[in-house]
Order: sequence, then structure tokens, then C-alpha cells
Amino acid sequence: MTDLNHKTVPAERDIPVWDLGVRFFHWALVLLVITSFVTVKIGGNAMTYHVWSGYAILTLLIYRILWGVAGGTHARFTSFIRGPGAVISYMKGMFDRQQHASSLGHNPVGALSVVAMLLVLLFQATSGLFVNDDIAFEGPLYKFVGKEVSDKLMSLHQLNQRVIIGLVVLHFAAIAFHWFYHKENLVRPMLTGVKRVAGAVGNSRHGSTVLALVLLGCSGAAVYFLVNAAKQ
Repeated sequence: MTDLNHKTVPAERDIPVWDLGVRFFHWALVLLVITSFVTVKIGGNAMTYHVWSGYAILTLLIYRILWGVAGGTHARFTSFIRGPGAVISYMKGMFDRQQHASSLGHNPVGALSVVAMLLVLLFQATSGLFVNDDIAFEGPLYKFVGKEVSDKLMSLHQLNQRVIIGLVVLHFAAIAFHWFYHKENLVRPMLTGVKRVAGAVGNSRHGSTVLALVLLGCSGAAVYFLVNAAKQ
């Protein structure tokens, strides 16, 4: 006799979420942002490394924008950027453990954080090309804007550090919230590239590592050309 009360538990399986292109970007960006903050606090000769770190961050950001178009399923902006309705709906259920739905990639609120971080860091890296410290450093594009504009950009560059710190704190808070409140580990998929889920899910694939390397190389070449051409 069939037990009508018996419920079949969906089998769990590993689903590809963050491809190598995303994972490399994420962890390289973490190291470079830390490097930038440490070297600017040290000052002096360490500013050389601060500048190089800024160029590397700009390279990564250009690459991530390209990868957001050509990368794997969950790397693409079209897969996680949602409208206000989706964001509000998600926020209403954030604290409901029963109704909360785990997202394979970025959830609607997390997507806002990603976009905000990309834009803020893009401004930081780009503005650094124009700033001067009135002592020994002038950005490679300083000569195109002059001292008055450069000084204003320098003030914004310094102020934007606090915005970056604020976004990083929110990022850690979100990870902790999902870990302790929803028992969801967001760090493991960013290390392994896969997420263990139960039940049927849509198609999900990783992007091509070769293509990621090509786009990263093109991004680095673009920054190198920009910096060195401006010095001529």
C-alpha cells in the first residue's frame, strides 16, 4: 500500500555557478583593493605599488565588464540585474526562513551591491589617472585636465575610499547574514565554482577559460596603451 504522506526528497547535485573567469576576478580584486589601501596608508615609495595596483584594478574592471557580456550563465549581467519590482519583492522575503528562495547566482539585492562596487571602483581607478599629490606623483592623464580639475578629482578620490569601505562592510554583513540566518554558504561556490542544490534547475554553464584569458589580456593591453600613450 502506498504511503500517501511520504514525500520524495529531491536529490542534490552540483550546479556550475561561478566560472573561473568570475572567481579569478573576485579574488584578484580582493587582493588588489587590500594592496591599494595598505600602500596609500604607508605612502612614500609604497605609492609606486599603489599606482600599479590601480592599473591592475582598472584592467580587472574592464575585463569584468566584457565578461559580463561574454561569460558563463551567472557571470552575465543579464542573468542577475533585475528591476525595482524584483528587488522589492526579494527584500520583503529576506527575513522569512520558510519562503526565502536561495539564488544560484546573485540575488536581486546582491546584484545591486555588485553593480555599485563595480561603478565605485571604476571611478576610483579612473580618477587615479588624473590626480596629483603636489609632491612627486602625477597621474598619466593629469596633463589633459590641469591642476584645478585634478585637485577636485583628488578630493573625490580620497572621499570615495570611504564609500568603498562602506560597500565592503555591507558585503561582509550580507555574507554573514546568509551564513548564520539562512544557513547558506556563499563563500564555497566562489571557491569551487559549483553550488549544491536540490531539485530541478535551469541550464547553467561556465564560461570559456580561454576566452577569459583573451579578454583579460585585451583589457591589460588597453590599460597599458592608455597609460603609456598619455606619457608621449
